[in-house]
Amino acid sequence: MKGPQVLVVGGGIAGLCAAISARRAGARVLLVESAPRWRRGGNSRHGRNFRFCHDQPSALVPERYQADEFTEDLARATAGTGDAALTRLLIERSRAAPRWLLDSGVALQERNRGTLPFSRKTAFLLGGGQAMVNALYAQAERLGVDVRYGCVANRPCLRGNRLASIELRSSSQSGTSGQSGQSSASGLTGQAAESGGVPGRSSLELPQELVLEPAPEHPPEQAPKLTSETLTPDAVVLACGGAQGNPDWLRQHCGERVEGFINRGTPEAHGKLLIELLAAGAQAVGDPSRLYLVAVDARSPPADGGIVTRIRGMPQGMVVDRDGLRRHDEGADRGSTRYARWGQRLADYPGQIGYLLLDAAALREVPAALYPPLVAPDLQGLARQIGMDAAELERTWLTYNAAMRSSFGDDSLRPDLHSHLELPPHSVFPTDSHRDLHPDGSTHAPLDPPRTGPARALDTPPFAAYPMRPGLTFTYHGLAVDARARVQLSSGEPIANLFAAGTLMAPNLCPQGYLSGLMLTIGQVFGVLAGEEAARHVRG
Repeated sequence: MKGPQVLVVGGGIAGLCAAISARRAGARVLLVESAPRWRRGGNSRHGRNFRFCHDQPSALVPERYQADEFTEDLARATAGTGDAALTRLLIERSRAAPRWLLDSGVALQERNRGTLPFSRKTAFLLGGGQAMVNALYAQAERLGVDVRYGCVANRPCLRGNRLASIELRSSSQSGTSGQSGQSSASGLTGQAAESGGVPGRSSLELPQELVLEPAPEHPPEQAPKLTSETLTPDAVVLACGGAQGNPDWLRQHCGERVEGFINRGTPEAHGKLLIELLAAGAQAVGDPSRLYLVAVDARSPPADGGIVTRIRGMPQGMVVDRDGLRRHDEGADRGSTRYARWGQRLADYPGQIGYLLLDAAALREVPAALYPPLVAPDLQGLARQIGMDAAELERTWLTYNAAMRSSFGDDSLRPDLHSHLELPPHSVFPTDSHRDLHPDGSTHAPLDPPRTGPARALDTPPFAAYPMRPGLTFTYHGLAVDARARVQLSSGEPIANLFAAGTLMAPNLCPQGYLSGLMLTIGQVFGVLAGEEAARHVRG
């Protein structure tokens, strides 16, 4: 193959869409993916749906989701901090996303089939993100895109408003597009799969029996040799994500507490090109100390666990920190935003760890989880399993249960009873007239923090716990781009032949907050746009 005209760095949805669109426009394209073939696809492997604008129902979605509503939803999620022009571009071009993906071989789930949640605003990928990634790679290869795995780009050389060259470092064991590899359905390590659902990480404060060290990818004696080359492509598209996989960078901007975080996204997002380009004069966007966190099982692997590691049953139970103390109202958040709110809360817990506690009745009601709960016949046994002071846990538990019985009795989780008591949906209780009762029957201060209903006492053994940590998905920091996806210099001038797509430039649109399915939409829309613009630049 002659030297590439368009180099695409990153092999998730943004990079794949850029490579395919540039190739369809006639450019010679090389896509480099830093992961080995079996782990290709970045965070896109863990995606499941994407948000798009539509004016009428279809086989994918019911009803309508028009541009004005999409705009309002995004403005509410981001507090209006996104770039208005890029937001309009994203929403308008999202109309074409389903057809573009279908034409590229991606299977989408029809709304009347399957078991995924009903959604008016998003379409679901049939087979999930891994199936989408596999389909896009197959399409890229059919079109003649050259794909190189285990290949890292760095040392971008800027001359004026142009990218003059970039270095590629490849592993001699990395392989190229024609090699076979293993697929990864869940993103878990082989060791995790073999451990019966209790994969390990060097978790802080977890009992030693729950900690399993992940196996190194390459034993020292088998470490692959690295080769490097300098390329001078006509145009480059960066779609290599942010820096959530870079512990040093996270520690620099977020402090030592990141030691207690789990990177549930790809470990390949090391941010090296981002850091080098900012040092060379590119314009940053977003806040490097702001992270998108959700509550995940503390037994998750140190990286790449994906959406399946999420913990969701907080409204059905009680959440305590490592000292056995409640810190937040478990019932206050019931929408999809609760995942991120609990992630942020856990980040402020001592040791960045918390526990969702349930009794037998509550355990039957919580959504299914990847890992089994820790279960004991009594509180003392549960406290021993999670390494907590049994007396403090029992004190918190009894106070909580007394408050629940005082306010709602034994059937307090029944929504009809909650309505009968004429409490507004977001009311907190007990109030001064609903004081909690201690086991000795005395009345004292209201439950602190309060508990929004419906809720009930947790008193049916056996008792269960899910250990939780903040799970990092992406960072709100990247490169500023213009409406042609060109990376901008701090002077405001665009770099003529350097484009960015996906998570790396997403903070232009979403500097805070999030909407379900948004990141795949940003990757698809700006990936296609960046590929088209890169090919246009090549043609002159």
